[in-house]
Amino acid sequence: MALALKFLVITIAILALASSLSTASDPSPLQDFCVAVNDSKATVFVNGKICKDPKLVTADDFFRPGLNKPGNTSNQLGSAVTAVNVNNLPGLNTLGISLARIDFARRGLNPPHTHPRGTEVLVVLKGRLYVGFVLSNPGPNMKNKLLTKILNPGDVFVFPQGLIHFQLNVGKTNAIAFAGLSSQNPGVITIANAVFGSDPPINDDVLSKAFQVDKKIVDHLQEQFWWDNN
Repeated sequence: MALALKFLVITIAILALASSLSTASDPSPLQDFCVAVNDSKATVFVNGKICKDPKLVTADDFFRPGLNKPGNTSNQLGSAVTAVNVNNLPGLNTLGISLARIDFARRGLNPPHTHPRGTEVLVVLKGRLYVGFVLSNPGPNMKNKLLTKILNPGDVFVFPQGLIHFQLNVGKTNAIAFAGLSSQNPGVITIANAVFGSDPPINDDVLSKAFQVDKKIVDHLQEQFWWDNN
């Protein structure tokens, strides 16, 4: 009886350990990468920031005004994103959330982009937006599926983490939307800027073959994005 009880206790302990190991994982990264170094004097940035001494914390560390002011949409895209993240609101550090206001001129576009570290939930305050995202990992002989929706004031739409998404103003007036993101520093990769405006430029042989276009078109796009971003 004692042996059977001992065996039962050991079995339960092993199962509990196996269960804890199977569910263990690293926390979601809050920066693009963290290169390991064998230097005991190196400063460690787990989440990209160092915590402030709690004795020195004030209410201003958790406060940021200005989201009542529209962004400047006088640009080629006709849109402006005003981001509120850990870089301009220190109190967000380690809390895993951030916010953005997005302003659209008529026909304004927030171009296809991704947030590698955060899911986005968007709510429209004014105007009419055509929004959508593209699914990953298409099956054999399938294309990446596009999911789209027309949003009106009060409507909410979710863009899953890491997926390419966009918003286009299809209304007759300017539009305003607010977005909440599930990371203090979700990151943003604007597809066209990253592909054609990288530093140094991606080899045009790579891009012309990837997009199945002539190298002259690639060169023109790279010149355009370099001119716009520098």
